[in-house]
Amino acid sequence: MAVRDDVLEANRGYAEAFGQGDLPIPPARRFAVVTCMDARIDPAKALGLSEGDAHVIRNAGGLLTDDALRSLVISNSLLGTQEVLIVAHTGCGMLTFTNEDLHAKLAEERGADATEFDFQPFEDLETSVRACVRRVRESPLLPDDFDASGWIYEVETGRITAVED
Repeated sequence: MAVRDDVLEANRGYAEAFGQGDLPIPPARRFAVVTCMDARIDPAKALGLSEGDAHVIRNAGGLLTDDALRSLVISNSLLGTQEVLIVAHTGCGMLTFTNEDLHAKLAEERGADATEFDFQPFEDLETSVRACVRRVRESPLLPDDFDASGWIYEVETGRITAVED
């Protein structure tokens, strides 16, 4: 059975019991989360979220990329969120390579020239989280009172700890 068949079957069961179709578009708890795409993190479970509670924006590294900022601005300006939690995690794959490593791999395996592409790896979790929080706070696209905080999720324990400014 292909992955898509497994997913379709699981969705059938989910849809049969689904009762959240009348949730409003704005998130009930008026916040957003930017976190990594890592499959070991379930933001809803880790942060106590139910459907409709918060916007969850995911990408490799949980970075405040231009696209994550775009989503956050829409979340705030059109849907009323008032803060964001930036959540990185231990054991992040973004700590394990450099741009040069991935450029070389893509050239060798696919013949692709990705030298102009920044995959945005980083060397330190806390430094990365602080930079993302700072970008939120300094963005002219978000109001001055829009709150941002940084966190690290420990994949080994499931706990989150605050990253101090």
